[in-house]
Amino acid sequence: MPRYDYRCRSCGETFELSRPMAESAEPATCPAGHDDTVKLLSAVAVGGVAAAPPQGGGCCGGGCCG
Repeated sequence: MPRYDYRCRSCGETFELSRPMAESAEPATCPAGHDDTVKLLSAVAVGGVAAAPPQGGGCCGGGCCG
């Protein structure tokens, strides 16, 4: 289930909720009980090693573009 970050405008607390994507825009109540919250835009970090670019030349991926 996706996790969404929210910030409470009343107390400033940032919190996270797990909820279905269909409910991502629904109002969220902060842990202190305040209803004035806003969903935050989260940056996702993905680790790993990039694959090597394809080898070959020309505009056709290695074919002859005469």
